[in-house]
Amino acid sequence: MKSAAIGVSVHSGWGAVVTVTGQGGADEVLDRRRLVIIDSKATGAAQPYHYIQSKEIHAAEAHLYRCAAESRRLAVEALTRVASELSDRGFVLVASALLLSSGRPLPALADILASHPLIHTAEGEFFRQSFSSAFEHLKIPLTRIRARDLDDYALKAFGNAATEVRNRIDGMGRTLGAPWTKDEKTAALAASIVLVGVQSQRHASGP
Repeated sequence: MKSAAIGVSVHSGWGAVVTVTGQGGADEVLDRRRLVIIDSKATGAAQPYHYIQSKEIHAAEAHLYRCAAESRRLAVEALTRVASELSDRGFVLVASALLLSSGRPLPALADILASHPLIHTAEGEFFRQSFSSAFEHLKIPLTRIRARDLDDYALKAFGNAATEVRNRIDGMGRTLGAPWTKDEKTAALAASIVLVGVQSQRHASGP
């Protein structure tokens, strides 16, 4: 089986998910898709913190608990399908990368609900946690990378070739076809970083 890695850029209720393979960077994009991890018919699922903003705290917590369980279940199912399809093609997922925003810890729920900017931050973290839990369930090693640190990670992973790797990823839309969005490009770069990290570890440990 050939090694592959998966990168995820998360939004409210979904993630841009890109899987790459290759030596020393993303030589090939094996898969790219938008994974929806909510029941779109469920009230308050897409923006759970917005939905509970005016609710009593216990009702708010109960809603978050239900939404978290459902999003985790859907993330596990979706990523299991991705892994299975890759396996059928002769690839195994050896690493994953999840892009973060600021990475700052969130305050208590009551404080979050009192601040509209924190509500947006919390919703992003909410769905990142769903993907994170799914990778943990599937036993796929996960690296969390703040988006603003992505260039630093790329430089550490690829050295002087970092710009070349990024440019190659940016230009993949010409062969993959549109859309090749910023979310997909950053997810692909993050996946390439963790893949080359696994390859370097294997090389260092020898045969």
